[in-house]
Amino acid sequence: MARPTRRSGNLPAEATSFIGRRRELAEVREKLGAARLISLVGPGGVGKTRLAVRIAADLARGFRDGAWLVELADVRDPALVSNAAMAALDLRDQAFTEPLVLLLSYLKDKELLLLLDNCEHLLGSAAQVAADVIKAAPGVRVLATSREPLAIAGEHVVPVPPLELPTGSAAESLARLRQNEAVMLLTERAAAASGTFELSGANQIAVAEVCRRLDGLPLAIELAAVRTRVLTVEQIRDRLNDRFGLLTGGGRAALPRHQTLRTTIDWSYELLAAAERALLRRLCVFSGRFTLEDVEAVCTADDVPVANALDLLSSLVDKSLVMKEDVAGVACHRLHETMREYSALKLREAGEEVVVGERCTDYYWSRCQQATAEARYRLPDWLEWMDLEIDNIRAVLRHCLTRRDARRGLDLVTSAGWYWITRATTEGVRWLDELQACGPGNPEGQFWAYYLRGFLAVLKADPTGARPPLQRALATARELGQPTLLAQALSMASIAENMAGDPGSARRLLDDSAVVADHLDDFPARISLLQARALDGFFQGDIETVKSAAAEGVRLGREVGDLYSLEMMLLNAGGTALITGDLEQAKSFYTEALRIAQRIDDRVAEYALLDGLGCVAAGSGQARLAAQLIGAAETIRIQAGASLIPILAPLIAQAETSAVAALGQSKFDSEMDAGKRLGRDEAIWLALGEPSRNGSSVPRPVVEEGRETAGTLLGKREAEVARLVAEGLSNKRIGARLFISERTVDSHVRNILNKLGFNSRAQIAGWIASSHGDGRGEKI
Repeated sequence: MARPTRRSGNLPAEATSFIGRRRELAEVREKLGAARLISLVGPGGVGKTRLAVRIAADLARGFRDGAWLVELADVRDPALVSNAAMAALDLRDQAFTEPLVLLLSYLKDKELLLLLDNCEHLLGSAAQVAADVIKAAPGVRVLATSREPLAIAGEHVVPVPPLELPTGSAAESLARLRQNEAVMLLTERAAAASGTFELSGANQIAVAEVCRRLDGLPLAIELAAVRTRVLTVEQIRDRLNDRFGLLTGGGRAALPRHQTLRTTIDWSYELLAAAERALLRRLCVFSGRFTLEDVEAVCTADDVPVANALDLLSSLVDKSLVMKEDVAGVACHRLHETMREYSALKLREAGEEVVVGERCTDYYWSRCQQATAEARYRLPDWLEWMDLEIDNIRAVLRHCLTRRDARRGLDLVTSAGWYWITRATTEGVRWLDELQACGPGNPEGQFWAYYLRGFLAVLKADPTGARPPLQRALATARELGQPTLLAQALSMASIAENMAGDPGSARRLLDDSAVVADHLDDFPARISLLQARALDGFFQGDIETVKSAAAEGVRLGREVGDLYSLEMMLLNAGGTALITGDLEQAKSFYTEALRIAQRIDDRVAEYALLDGLGCVAAGSGQARLAAQLIGAAETIRIQAGASLIPILAPLIAQAETSAVAALGQSKFDSEMDAGKRLGRDEAIWLALGEPSRNGSSVPRPVVEEGRETAGTLLGKREAEVARLVAEGLSNKRIGARLFISERTVDSHVRNILNKLGFNSRAQIAGWIASSHGDGRGEKI
């Protein structure tokens, strides 16, 4: 039996020690025994997120399905709260089920702790999702963090105060002071920042005074602690006293806590160099993560030269004003929500809000426009970039909606089409509908908006919703006089008509598409026609037509490197082989397609292919494997919100009957349940006959003794650039392939030359060849 694996959650590892909060930890543990919803409520910078993550980590083992963090700080659209929860739980909006419905359906029989973090700017929507989850999923507990309560029935509010303060008395012993929460935080963070800081009898009064002046607010204390790299704690105390004295008329009166944090950030901000201040305030235009390349394109100017961007950004990270994290091997940065709000205020004060916002919009619009033509042929790289940047893309789309900028908005939403197709079908539909209501875009952009809207409706099994936009796409293509566009629209419209149960209209549209496409040397037009032919063949029971179209589609997909089309055509080819009883051929087609589906993370294809391989296993006498794969496919299908593909349904029923006959109903049910509990990657490795990789989708690289390979000397992106340099590509072509700017490629090439001690691209190429020429070295 396949060994069931279950993800226990997605909580981040703690990068620094957790300090204090004994009372709050105990209170939440006690309340969660009976309460379904607990909200940790307190001001910005008080440490709500850190406390919530620690609570969730401590309690995760008590929940069968673990603890899951839903980060809402980067979500700006209230309609996307349920999407954020889906993404955190590794669900996929890729079919007909609405995100909230899919979320609730998935959670209904789960026992888990759901952490909704940073709810305050999405209060109504977050409260509604929390209420719906509590109602639909009795085994789920919700822990929320917010600056104010969610105000829904059953909510238990736990206030999060600042850290415990020292007494401020000179008589307080050093040993007692070491046990104080605020002092512990300051001393630990100062020691980490400076490498030499220690609490001593000489500085204990200054330390206590700093903690009291900062009101025990963790974020304020951490901002002060990092300054011990260049200032003594006594200097920090005196400067803070000067700053706070201006606000309290020179007295020692306490400020409101939100003002304490604001004043501390003001102090940190004014200690920055002018270029650092300019960069920090401009970073607020990014709604989510951002890379150095993003910063160079959007935030640089005469006062922040491109050449200095890396050093300035690094300095802000060192000062704890910007957070750094690695995502899929890429160095990314983000702002704490409180810092983002502060930076936005400073951007407005500087009169730069409009110009920097427009630069951000133009940057993402132009990046996506430039990538449109190549995206389908470089899909893994492009989807990786989109996964990283999606929160910023969403913010720009919202900006276009607010300004009724239909032209750039429609261009952007359609150029992101492959993301909506493989990642967020319902969301893509919503953006298209809202942007088209703003007014028309440019004529070709308008065509793609209609076409994509119809395509997404087809993926959602909604032919009624597909027909109107596809008819408009046909009319627009004819008005433009562009046969390549017309052929694609005719093919998609044929598929929609078959789904709607009108084979006559489907055939007429298919014939019209053939008349247009057969005279074109255009891959998108030809592959669209072949897919429509294959599906028409399935609908009409004409397996030979499917087989012929799929074979040609596989050939073309391989030739141009279009992985999505190749995956679909292999799925079609595998279906014909399965139907005709050629199990070895079906297995070959399905396994190749499954590797592609895993590479581009296409969940709908993954479930269909696991089902197909389950049918192959049943037909080959491997009943246990068949039951496990069909069970795993069902789990992935449900998590993607998809329905069973009609063409597969009778084949799966036949496979189940065969497996039950071989195993008996009880054993079959047991094996199928085991398959349902497999993680997605584990299920795929099982289907491919590969050993489990213990949760890692990438095997450890093989490095020959005495030979250093790209992966041991270069970063991930540098290794990719080095390989393309070895292939003879120019910096411009490398940039187009990896979806980065030519300037960034040039920077990577310089870094590669420096690291390897080379002075020419030819030396890079020679080194790559020698490292990998015998096939035993690491792949880049």
